[in-house]
Amino acid sequence: QKVTRSESSQVKKSHCAEEAVFYKDCRAAYLTVLKSSLENIKSKEQLSLVLQQAGRNPTQKTVNKYWTSQTTTLNFDDFCNILKQEKPATKTELLEAFGKIDRDNTGYILHDELYEILTTRGEKMTRDEVSTIIKQADFNGSGQLDYTKFCDLYLATSEQCCRTAREKLDLDSRWRQQRFGSQAETSSEGITLPVSKPSPRIPRKTDHKLAPTKGDSRTPSRPSSAQSCKGAVSTTISVGPSSHRSTKLIEPDTMKEWHCAQSKGCFYLEEDGEILSHKYKLHLPQRSTVCVTIKPLNIRQVEGKSCRWLSVDTALYILKENETQENLQLVSFTEQQNKEMFGWKGELGSGVYWLLPFTTGCRLKKVKPQTTGEAKLVYRGEDGELALTKEFRAALLDIFETIDLDGNGLLSLEEYNFFELRTSGEKCDEEAWAVCKENFDMKKNELTRQGFMDLNLMEANDREGDPSDLWVTLLSLGYNKALEMTEACPFVIDIYAEKCKPRIKAVYLEAGSWQLNRAICKSVVSKGEAKVMDGCENIIVYTYKAGRRITSVIENKSENKVIIHVNNEQSKNCLSNRGLTVFAVEVAPKATMVSQHVMPLNEQEEWLYNCVHSLL
Repeated sequence: QKVTRSESSQVKKSHCAEEAVFYKDCRAAYLTVLKSSLENIKSKEQLSLVLQQAGRNPTQKTVNKYWTSQTTTLNFDDFCNILKQEKPATKTELLEAFGKIDRDNTGYILHDELYEILTTRGEKMTRDEVSTIIKQADFNGSGQLDYTKFCDLYLATSEQCCRTAREKLDLDSRWRQQRFGSQAETSSEGITLPVSKPSPRIPRKTDHKLAPTKGDSRTPSRPSSAQSCKGAVSTTISVGPSSHRSTKLIEPDTMKEWHCAQSKGCFYLEEDGEILSHKYKLHLPQRSTVCVTIKPLNIRQVEGKSCRWLSVDTALYILKENETQENLQLVSFTEQQNKEMFGWKGELGSGVYWLLPFTTGCRLKKVKPQTTGEAKLVYRGEDGELALTKEFRAALLDIFETIDLDGNGLLSLEEYNFFELRTSGEKCDEEAWAVCKENFDMKKNELTRQGFMDLNLMEANDREGDPSDLWVTLLSLGYNKALEMTEACPFVIDIYAEKCKPRIKAVYLEAGSWQLNRAICKSVVSKGEAKVMDGCENIIVYTYKAGRRITSVIENKSENKVIIHVNNEQSKNCLSNRGLTVFAVEVAPKATMVSQHVMPLNEQEEWLYNCVHSLL
């Protein structure tokens, strides 16, 4: 076990080192073009230039992918995320591209042929631009491009750009003070790197910086880093190890007599880090005491494999529908905790309510693939017929369990369409559903588990065993190439009503709406601790702890937008949804916005939330 822990520690340290280098390169490239990490990219040209400084060579198509007609600015966080998506070209990729032109495999391309291709195809270049390339890469004066040497020159130039930017960053102390999440100046504990999956380091129990108290304590502090700002406010919360506090939402004997409704759903992680989930309508025919709970769905567990989603935090916001859908009023949210379940108990009047699931994103976020191989999905039996592998069948059963929202063991057309919208972006109409009924096993016009299996087998047969389309489905549902669900979190909602039968129905599958964001802000403002920023009475920071989660919200009462610098460097054993130790947020005039959500990295250890919000 010691050897295993040691190896795991080495892997984590190696990963942290890689992340540190990556973010240093990000800052170096950013500060070559812009004055500060807090300054935004304001044009396509700036975006293209800063990507080039980071060793990328973006096409116009690539730039347009991230700078759409709706884009006005991109910040440092956005830039880091783009660099994660856009990997630098390798020598192998470059040689393959040239090889498509050099069909005789001579290693050379005539200059005239290069002129023809680069000025007439794809993103056309001017003759002057092509002449500049040829002049730089004319290694032998033979009228031919030695593209192997050209690839070496290209990669060396790209690396030189990065190296020069890093050297400037290291030499300029002013830049070092402005950078995000400086790993050189932080402690070796807690959050230390601005990484998308923060370093899993935990504080020592003997650490003198940790408050010795169990439970919660709040103490004022003002780190020196805030002294140079116009104003600052600091919040410190010390929390003891998790005991999975239990709050009895409903007495066991009483619960048996109450009416119950249930629905499942799922959080899905998008490529850009955005989180989608089902949204629900709750119908109550009369006033009643109600208990609402949400928790991760504990589906089949494979021995030896951990179910990452079971540690994902969940919450449910209850909003009352009035005259219009736009006019939703926050009623309450699930803040009572019983192990992994969160719930709320209270009285609701008759009418229609919206239930909006929420997760902070602290634990549901992009991770580096740990597997190198790809699981097999289909095989040919002795009779030559295609069949689904045991592993793929098991994954499909889990998927069926997740998308069977009402839990009746069958898929209705509505339930199947949520699946289709997620995996293909299209819906199945009544006519297509009737065709399914003719070809696949159904009961009461709903698809059975076997029918769902056969549907996927038919898709494999349509592609003659090519699993490409099957992988598109699996990846969109949060699975990796090892058939592990790493980027999704299925959950289950239970509604108990004392005096009437509640009805719950999934209505949408979409990203967090403005109603949800407003509800989160309202809940923190109404229940959290408010602190006015020193010397800036129009800026208020609210902090609220609910179970294992701490949320901070910034209110800007002034007539001007403000930029708030957020520093978590003194926090210990914490995990932020921002993925950065130090970052900045822009708050619009007369607006309120979430600053960050924070959770413990290791719940079995004490954790310290120490955050300084400063006005720049």
